[in-house]
Amino acid sequence: MNKIIHIILISIISLTVISCAKKSDSSSTTSSGLFVVVGGSGTILTSSDGTTWTSRTSGTSNGLYNIFYGNSTIVAVGGSGTILTSSDGTTWTSRTSGTSENLYGITYGNSTFVVVGDNDSGSVGTILTSSDGITWTSRTSGTTNDLWDVNYGNNTFVASDSTGGIITSSDGISWTSRTSGITSGIWGGAYGNSKFVVASQGGDILTSSGGTTWTSRTSGTTSALNDVAFGKSLNDGTNLFAAVGVDGAVSTSSDGTSWTTENIGITINLFGVTYGNSIWVIVGAEGYILSTEDEDTLTSRTSGTTAHLNRVIYKE
Repeated sequence: MNKIIHIILISIISLTVISCAKKSDSSSTTSSGLFVVVGGSGTILTSSDGTTWTSRTSGTSNGLYNIFYGNSTIVAVGGSGTILTSSDGTTWTSRTSGTSENLYGITYGNSTFVVVGDNDSGSVGTILTSSDGITWTSRTSGTTNDLWDVNYGNNTFVASDSTGGIITSSDGISWTSRTSGITSGIWGGAYGNSKFVVASQGGDILTSSGGTTWTSRTSGTTSALNDVAFGKSLNDGTNLFAAVGVDGAVSTSSDGTSWTTENIGITINLFGVTYGNSIWVIVGAEGYILSTEDEDTLTSRTSGTTAHLNRVIYKE
């Protein structure tokens, strides 16, 4: 992203050429992996290459807000307590969550799925756990705030909330409140290169090695940031974090500490980003999908939907 010399953004209607940083040549790879996107009105899309996308039947009209792959199972979560599972991204099964709260975040670690969500009932922010994605158990979060995201790394679950709060757990059951130093809601995060990186609706970026102590970083933007992913630079294969947000905001970092604001020439609200099989995929409002092409271009793809696309993952 920040190391791409020429990013060519091809929209459905027009062709726009914008400048970026040059990448070295590298050969393409084949993979049996799968990109999976979730979005509004139960939208699910899949692609093997990030270019051609196929709509799948989710069986729900509720918005789907997040998705994760673990224990050979894809789990999608969404509005009104919706949880769906799939082994292949094609056929989906509804599961009983035991809650009617909106579910916004999901991760997998320590042989456990952890899902987080709203506190519309006025009690505590929702946390659910499951070993298989099928049977779910409610846990006590200890916060009255809506929980928006959760990530796993360094033997620790890190959940973030609508007021910048952070709670951590080693098992997904018992949770401890941490001080983030910000008050903007934290909507997205990732773990990579031995650190957590989270991003907020105020454009804040925070990092932590263990989830306990957090350090603020300069993101270079005041735009709301919605998601963070960890992957590889398409230039030289080195580590790369990417954060995306509203009005086409994209910031990148090789270490999570120093960030560069990218101008990708669009003002679409971007909601999700992921990396897999040497491909970056970004999704956003009104069915917008971007993916890298030939390892030196970023191209708009036809999604076949106008629904907001909220998150994207890569299943190995």
